[in-house]
Amino acid sequence: MTSSPDSGTTIPEPGKPKTKDGPKTEDKGAVGGPDYLGEPGPPLDHKAPFYVGFVGASGALVAYWLATNIAAIGSTLVLIIVAFFIAAGLNPSVEWIEGRGVRRRNAVIVVILAVIAAVALFVVAIVPVITDQVASITDNAPGWLEELRNNQRVQDLDDEYQVIDKVRDYVTDGDFVSTLFGGALGFGLAVLSALFNGFIVLVLTLYFLSSLSTTKSALYRLAPASRRERVTRLGDRIIRSVGGYVSGAFVVAMCAGITSLVFLFVIGLGEYAVALAFVVALLDVIPMIGATIGAVIVTAIAFAEDPKMGLACVVFYLIYQQVENYVIYPRVMSKSVDVPGAVTVIAALTGAALLGVVGALLAIPTAAAILMLTREVFVRRQDAR
Repeated sequence: MTSSPDSGTTIPEPGKPKTKDGPKTEDKGAVGGPDYLGEPGPPLDHKAPFYVGFVGASGALVAYWLATNIAAIGSTLVLIIVAFFIAAGLNPSVEWIEGRGVRRRNAVIVVILAVIAAVALFVVAIVPVITDQVASITDNAPGWLEELRNNQRVQDLDDEYQVIDKVRDYVTDGDFVSTLFGGALGFGLAVLSALFNGFIVLVLTLYFLSSLSTTKSALYRLAPASRRERVTRLGDRIIRSVGGYVSGAFVVAMCAGITSLVFLFVIGLGEYAVALAFVVALLDVIPMIGATIGAVIVTAIAFAEDPKMGLACVVFYLIYQQVENYVIYPRVMSKSVDVPGAVTVIAALTGAALLGVVGALLAIPTAAAILMLTREVFVRRQDAR
C-alpha cells in the first residue's frame, strides 16, 4: 500500500486488484490458489507430422463424404440447376414488364402464366397431331425397312445378321415404347416421374424468379465490402449471359423447327411434317450434334418415302446448317455468350459426359462464365504484376 501525499488516502499497489471494500488480499485464481489450473502451454505445432497427417486425413474423409452425398442427390441438383437456368432465361421478360411500372411479383406471375398457357396450348393443339404422325411413322416403318432390302449391300448384311427383321419385329410389336421404360408399369412410372419433375422445376423457377434480386444481394454481401461492387457487376453479367443464352437457344431452335415445317410441307412430306419439325426443334437445342441428328432422322425418313425427297432434304439441311452456324446463331448469341469454337466443343463434350443432355445444354453458358471470370480477374491480376 502507498499513501497519497496530497490527500492522505491509501492507493492500492500496482498489480493488486481493488475490491468494493478495498484492495483484494486473496485471488483464488492466482498462483497457488485453489482455482489455479496451471499455465497454458504453447500452441500446437502445425508442422508436426501427427498434426499434418490427422488434419489431412480428416479433410480427405470430409471431402469423400461430401462427394458421396452430392452424388446421392445428383438428380435433385440437376432439377435445381435446370430451374435456375430457366429462371435466368425468363428474367429478361420479367425485367421488361417490371420496367413498365409493374411490381416484380406481378411481373413474375404474368410471365409464368404466359409460359403455362403456351405449354397448355402446345399440348392441346400440337401433341395430338404429333401422336398421330408418330403412329403413322410406326405403321409405315415396316414398308421402309422392306425398301432397304432392295439394296444389295443391305440385303447381304441382313442375311448375315437379320438386322431388318429384328427392327421390324421390334417396331411392329406395339409395345416398343413401353419396353424402353421396362414394361407398362415402368412406362407409367416414367410418365409420373416426368410430371413430378416438371412440377418441381416449375415451382423452383417461380421461387427463383420471385427472389432473384434478394438472392443476388444476399450472395453479393458475402464478398468483402472493398470488392462487393466488382463482384456484383460480374455476377449480374454472368446471370444476364445465362439468360441470354437460354433465350437465344430457344429462338434458334424455333427457327430450325419452323423452317423444317415449311420445307417438309413444300416437298410433299406434310403427313409427318409437324412431328419431324418438332424433333428437329427439340434436338437443335443440344449444342454441336443436335441439329445434325435431327437432320439425319428427317433425311432417313424422306429417303424411305421417296429418294428425291431424301436428296432434297440433304441439300436443304446442308444449306440451312451453314446459315444457322454462321448467320442465325452468331447474331442471336452475340450479346450473351462469347465462346471460341474449340472451347464450345470441349465444354459440350465434358457436360454431356457429366450430366448427359442436361450437361451439354448447360455447358456453353458455364464455359462463357468461366472465361469471363478468367479474363476479368486472373488475367487482369497477371497483367498488373
